[in-house]
Amino acid sequence: MKALFTVGALVPFSRVLADHRRWWVPLGVVIAINLGVLGLVVIPLASSVESVRRRAEAAALALGQAKTDFADAEATRDGQAQGTKDLDRFYRQVLPADAAAARRITHLRLSQKAREHNLNFERSASQPESIRESELERLRVSYALSGDYDDVRQLIYDIETGPEFIVIDNILLSEGADNNAPLAFTLDLSTYYRTGRHDR
Repeated sequence: MKALFTVGALVPFSRVLADHRRWWVPLGVVIAINLGVLGLVVIPLASSVESVRRRAEAAALALGQAKTDFADAEATRDGQAQGTKDLDRFYRQVLPADAAAARRITHLRLSQKAREHNLNFERSASQPESIRESELERLRVSYALSGDYDDVRQLIYDIETGPEFIVIDNILLSEGADNNAPLAFTLDLSTYYRTGRHDR
């Protein structure tokens, strides 16, 4: 076996290569194969894995957003369905069914309430009014009465807390020339009823 190094002498690198050529060639081939595998397989595979990971993260985010959107859409649908039911119940159970029913609650019921509170009926006038882009119609009523202030307050309270859908639009109070004269007042009221039409 030849000595690779000797004391006090320099061994040229070419001699080292020549002496150990049988090891260098396989080692070079192995290194070249490793570099080839690294360049052609490992690096592209790592890049592909990173790309797949990014796509998976994006898909997970998109799935989460889609689930949120779906839940919002379901909540909106359920809210609209409940709103439609509530509106239909309001039309059927709260509003007068038609113009005749609207007149009954604004004339007959108000006259009864006025008598219950010791108020005198003076006069009344009503006028139907169409509401644009709606299947509802409004009945406007002007109702003139006279009586004591406390009785007027009780009547207004009864109207506001009663089961009938009557809106007080305006109250006009006026005193007579004589301080002992009963208080005169005019109620401007509205109620609504469904006509079944829908103007565009």
